[in-house]
Amino acid sequence: MHPDQLPDIIIDDTTLRDGEQTAGVVFSLEEKKTIARMLDDIGVQELECGIPAMGNDEQKSVKALVDMGLRARLMTWNRALVEDIQASLKCGVQAVDISLSVSDLHIRHKLRKDRDWVREQLKRALGFAKQHDLYVSVGGEDASRADLDFLVELMELARSLGADRFRFCDTLGLLDPFVTYEKIRYLNRRVDLDIEIHTHNDLGMATANAIAGVRAGASFINTTVNGLGERAGNAALEEVVMGLKHACGVKCPIDTGRFMEISRYVGEASNRPVPAWKPVVGERVFAHESGLHVDGVLKDPRNYEPFEPNEVGSHRLLVLGKHTGRHGLAARVQGLGLDPATVCMSTLLRRVRAISQRRKRPIEDAELEGLYRSLAQGPELPGATMPENSAVV
Repeated sequence: MHPDQLPDIIIDDTTLRDGEQTAGVVFSLEEKKTIARMLDDIGVQELECGIPAMGNDEQKSVKALVDMGLRARLMTWNRALVEDIQASLKCGVQAVDISLSVSDLHIRHKLRKDRDWVREQLKRALGFAKQHDLYVSVGGEDASRADLDFLVELMELARSLGADRFRFCDTLGLLDPFVTYEKIRYLNRRVDLDIEIHTHNDLGMATANAIAGVRAGASFINTTVNGLGERAGNAALEEVVMGLKHACGVKCPIDTGRFMEISRYVGEASNRPVPAWKPVVGERVFAHESGLHVDGVLKDPRNYEPFEPNEVGSHRLLVLGKHTGRHGLAARVQGLGLDPATVCMSTLLRRVRAISQRRKRPIEDAELEGLYRSLAQGPELPGATMPENSAVV
């Protein structure tokens, strides 16, 4: 599908709900408010903010978020039970997700019911929600393993009762992007109801599956900051937005320049530090060591960077190590305010590589400056000059 034909994309971030369901993660109320404010400030359109049926503490937390007066629409997660929806109404929200299992496996072995029970439960819960003028997303738990024709039936029933959209959940993260595309396209072509794509990362394909869902016609995407979530997590907000922008040519109205800031805050609040190699927001995503790559980046960053670091609030780092070349070394020396012309750079490069290999880590600025000054003060070592035709750059 051409980017111009894709639907307008709404990000429904569920860091405060599914993200907090990560085993062992608990956000304080102040942390929730800070995360909500950050996401609202950068333009995230919806926030799934909690599960009021959990009890009074959760209801107070959701109510406090409602009282912040954010621009984003706040949505709560509910089982397809009237009492769950009543708890959400007490919090003052105007939008709910009502979730029920839709795969035969879940219906039989989790609910221990049948399809008729699911139909009736949907009618009862959705009918109650619409009687109270709520915006409703019908969440299909385990939709990725459900019979597609049964999903069509449920979606048609939901639409007839006033549902605003259907959430297709790959609850166990078992799909690949190709199957995701086919399933969402099938549903999108048969029912006139907006589709929300909710993906998990058990096989490492949450972001790819979310984008595949959009290409097939889904207009809502569930995300979490840093990909927090049950087990291996959910589709990461930062990956989805940047993937849509740079892989698909689809721009979301999100201020991506604060992604690093938000990622770090959520990492600390969740006690889940962000890995250095984490796509988009890892601190080493824009780190370069290989001589050929550094040379290319210095000539034009587009040679080896998919987008500018400042697009996500990050920065470029030239690492000195075993694979460093002359151009990268000279750039780091100049960055320290030193003159590469006053020392034998070939000798300095040889020493940098040797120390990095011995210590199994990059060379720090203080170490580089010490090596530089030791060479500047002493004679050049015999045999230090590298051949002119060396492939190291």
